[in-house]
Amino acid sequence: MKKPSIDWLTDVEVFAVNRVTAHSDHQYYATMEEARKKGEMNFRHSLNGTWKFSYAVNPRSRIEQFYESDYDAKGWNTIQVPGHIQLQGFGRPHYVNTMYPWDGYDEIRPPEIPVDDNPVGSYLKTFTVPENMQDQPLFISFQGVETAFYVWLNGEFVGYSEDSFTPANFELTPYLQVGGNKLAVEVYQRSTGSWLEDQDFWRFSGIFRDVYLYSKPSIHADDVHVHTHLDDTYTNAVLEIDLKVATDQDIRVSLELEDADHKVIEVVDQTQFSTSGSLKLSVENPLLWSAENPYLYQVYIKLYDQLGTLIEVIPQNVGFRRFEMKNKIMQLNGKRILFKGVNRHEFNCHSGRVVTKQDMLWDIKTLKQNNINAVRTAHYPNQSYWYELCDQYGIYVIDEMNLETHGTWQKMNVIEPSWLIPGNLPEWQNIVMDRAVSMFERDKNHPSILIWSCGNESHAGEVILNVTRYFKEVDESRLVHYEGVFYDRNYSETSDMESQMYTKPADIEKYLLNNPDKPYISCEYMHAMGNSLGGMNKYTDLERKYPMYQGGFIWDYIDQGLVIKDRYGQEFLAYGGDFGDRPTDYNFCFNGIIYANRELSPKMQEVRFLYQDIKLIPDRNGVKIINDRLFQDTSDLVLEYRLTFEGQQLYRAQKQVNIEPGSEEYIELDFPSELNMNGEYVIQTALLLKNKTIWADQDFELSFGEHIFQEGKRDFIIPKGIVNVVKGDVNIGVHGESFSAIFSLKMASLISLKYAGKEMIEQAPAPLFWRALTDNDRGNQTGFEMSEWYAASLGRKCIGFNVQDEKTYATISFDYALAIDSAIKIKVSYTVYADGLIKVCSSYQGVTGLPDMPLFGISFKMSADYHELDWYANGPEENYVDRANGVRLGVFGNKVSANIAAYATPQESGNRTGVRRVDVTNNEGVGIRISSTDKPIECNISPYTAFELENASHHYELPTIHYTVVTIAGKQMGVGGDDSWGAPVHEEYRINAEKEIYFEFMIEPK
Repeated sequence: MKKPSIDWLTDVEVFAVNRVTAHSDHQYYATMEEARKKGEMNFRHSLNGTWKFSYAVNPRSRIEQFYESDYDAKGWNTIQVPGHIQLQGFGRPHYVNTMYPWDGYDEIRPPEIPVDDNPVGSYLKTFTVPENMQDQPLFISFQGVETAFYVWLNGEFVGYSEDSFTPANFELTPYLQVGGNKLAVEVYQRSTGSWLEDQDFWRFSGIFRDVYLYSKPSIHADDVHVHTHLDDTYTNAVLEIDLKVATDQDIRVSLELEDADHKVIEVVDQTQFSTSGSLKLSVENPLLWSAENPYLYQVYIKLYDQLGTLIEVIPQNVGFRRFEMKNKIMQLNGKRILFKGVNRHEFNCHSGRVVTKQDMLWDIKTLKQNNINAVRTAHYPNQSYWYELCDQYGIYVIDEMNLETHGTWQKMNVIEPSWLIPGNLPEWQNIVMDRAVSMFERDKNHPSILIWSCGNESHAGEVILNVTRYFKEVDESRLVHYEGVFYDRNYSETSDMESQMYTKPADIEKYLLNNPDKPYISCEYMHAMGNSLGGMNKYTDLERKYPMYQGGFIWDYIDQGLVIKDRYGQEFLAYGGDFGDRPTDYNFCFNGIIYANRELSPKMQEVRFLYQDIKLIPDRNGVKIINDRLFQDTSDLVLEYRLTFEGQQLYRAQKQVNIEPGSEEYIELDFPSELNMNGEYVIQTALLLKNKTIWADQDFELSFGEHIFQEGKRDFIIPKGIVNVVKGDVNIGVHGESFSAIFSLKMASLISLKYAGKEMIEQAPAPLFWRALTDNDRGNQTGFEMSEWYAASLGRKCIGFNVQDEKTYATISFDYALAIDSAIKIKVSYTVYADGLIKVCSSYQGVTGLPDMPLFGISFKMSADYHELDWYANGPEENYVDRANGVRLGVFGNKVSANIAAYATPQESGNRTGVRRVDVTNNEGVGIRISSTDKPIECNISPYTAFELENASHHYELPTIHYTVVTIAGKQMGVGGDDSWGAPVHEEYRINAEKEIYFEFMIEPK
């Protein structure tokens, strides 16, 4: 046996010492009764919980002999396992993206590691072998340890392992003693493996997944490999089970296949079986596994000794499916597949990458409820339980090995691979291949896994190409993915599909139009950082247009935010730098379509709509239903249709429809024949679940579509009565029976608006051309490119005014000049009617040579007492001109404070497009109504101005709320989202400042 050495940490050739050979993650039991229940294994004993712990900032300061039997750890701290060291009071979390965490501190190259910055965690646990496990070989399994660790038992060295995200198992039998046993584990944060784990995530260390003892019965299947061979017509199958059995005697093995209703389908018996072999059974017309219908059979593998005694039972889920490349298109069970996917980090805002079963259950249900059918395990193998859930609930998986070396070849966004690893360096082949083997062997039996991925952002080369060749050699049932060949086409063989990141829709089309050899997927697209996901429809539109476009995976699923407290004891979600961690990439770890606390972000509204498998396109008489499901008709759903007028429901009914998969049908709908009111009508259609499922309740909405139409025309009628215009020296007053409006010639605006004696204006309306920069705005330099409009929003000069008294109404208008360009002219007019209604018009003539404008609107402040909102607009979640596909026009309410989305840094949020009206009121329902005239407007009603939001890096930096800030816009540019480091908002969603802009709205008492 090797003597343990700290030099292993920098030895590329040493990454596993005495580690048990990787194998499948199957469970096993002593009886059929236990196997059917699939509960806790009697052959397994958890060591999770409280351990003794000592922390050292570097190897020199660690306690070297702590593992010795007679070492007294009295006075040591304690730590929870599983758990990260840095989240339990030792050291600190550190977030970086591509650069390595030691960049700027240590000038090193692979496989060197920092000498002083390498925290060490020393763990101690005393255990007694459970009685039922004492007469059998005993092993220990570490499901995840970051990044390298040594193990001792009772003072004897047991083994060493790297690779943070796959199990490391060791045999303990030779080192056991009667009674208590002292287990010692020494965990290092930095090792050779650290160079291979440069993922975009928090850098932690420690034992962060389960630890357990396990034993084996006298006859035990060390490894199980399930094959489901479907014939070319996808109607009949052969189930083949490969077994590796630990035994020195001839044994009997039987297979018993049951369907989901526990009905026995087939049985096969083999009386002579030695250490390895295969058993086969034929299955006629099996129900096939897919995300739409994740049908699982159960096979029971029974192992008997020579006397016929049952020794071990292995229950194994079986999903019959065939995934293949056919005619340059990826197909599942003979049908072209579309990946409507996300990249998913394992993350919990309290415990980091220590995620619970409850977290995973919440995640899998959330995916299904939002029409997401695929996950890429970015960028490492997940816990085994996650794959079990994907099998059961129906999620397509790209299983990605633990490999990323981004910082070795990309620096400051420039590709510079002079010291790239692994590249073509043969000394890195074994350590990289070990990670592939460990992932494959553990995960190979999960039908949800359709594709193996060779890692992420590690450039290209012979080493990774050999990983692909390995996958193809051991598994003909899956394809292989790797994006990095984009950088070196000499290694194109590495990936079965063309996979790119953040490629613009137009460039994807160019690829697809050029007679490509491989189908296309976006393994990362729609960088969902902050207020983002604008223009996602440009990608999903490609799905129907190009058969070789087969979908993509949004970056990413969940914000990597950690809960800590500010200096005043208030909790907030922290990002890079908030722990004093430097260097850092700050809030770049917040890219999710759900927040770190597992609440849906407003972006999910768009995802859910654009990922619908079934499209509903209603018109005045009915609805076209396009069933893009591959295998399932719509008999599990109920069509609900509703008719509303000005937001109020007039009619509602349901209808059963049955549209075959891959087909479409027009369904006529019964509505009232006479629509006798002039105004706006909406036909809303939805498909609801007929019955409860494991992921949603009955009547859950799966698909939605609406049709808006106008019946007749409503003309504006000038309210009866007269207004009293008072022309003062400085102020113009317009008064009516129960209102008063004051216009200041000095302030050049409306400075007071009282309805029934209550003041509505706290700060005068002013033209606004700026919005609080989003993360995407910062990334694409909007703050630089459009900075004139920031300045224009801070000041203007009134160059003229006009007062027009028409007795039944009065119009006061102001002309403004902007210092940024003498040619710019803005006109804002207020027409006040006798009932207190004010019509506001704003116009801009357009000036050649100016940059695009972020926003064209008017903003004013009300008292924060007016904090209740009632909308008739597009909603219910915030939306923007390029992120409004998933909206529905209706009446909904919220509070002003709810319009500040929980993005990591305060930024533009809370906007609504298609605003017909919004009421801003106090608790008594008193306030104002803002409404559109002939054309809907956009509104953002917030507790803060754009400038207050922009000047805060965290939400806790925002001031105490005193105002309701009302911003009404004729236009606001889109939020973009192709990426967050340079991609502009698409042209059609920008505001061309060289063109004329005009909009109007009304204010009236409520």
